[in-house]
Amino acid sequence: MKILILNGPNLNLIGRREPEVYGTQSLDDFLNDMKKRFPQHAIDVFQTNHEGVLIDKLHEAMDCYDGVVINPGGYAHTSIALADAIRAIGKPVVEVHISNIYQREEYRRHSFTAEACVKAIAGHGLEGYAEAVTYLTTND
Repeated sequence: MKILILNGPNLNLIGRREPEVYGTQSLDDFLNDMKKRFPQHAIDVFQTNHEGVLIDKLHEAMDCYDGVVINPGGYAHTSIALADAIRAIGKPVVEVHISNIYQREEYRRHSFTAEACVKAIAGHGLEGYAEAVTYLTTND
């Protein structure tokens, strides 16, 4: 299976940004280690701080990937356009949030993008990414 892991704004700072919320391991290090846990699958990783680039990558995924893991970051709470792109591609998409967005500030408790996904995983730390890949590879 070919999977795209797509990360949104500020996730390039994981490991340095709010370690009490997101931990101290960098996202890059975790995802590189995680790829070794799933050697039978082709996993590509992409991060951007720009909403339009996330949408473009989702459109590209339509023809190149069997499934997508997305952490839209703050766009989860604001972006109807990103939710529409998830719906449009016709591929299973699993949303991941490192922190438990449902126990954080009120404005973080609703995810427009999660409504468009086949599953949402929140509050399991970086391990949520591995859970999402497992879900995609066992529910295809």
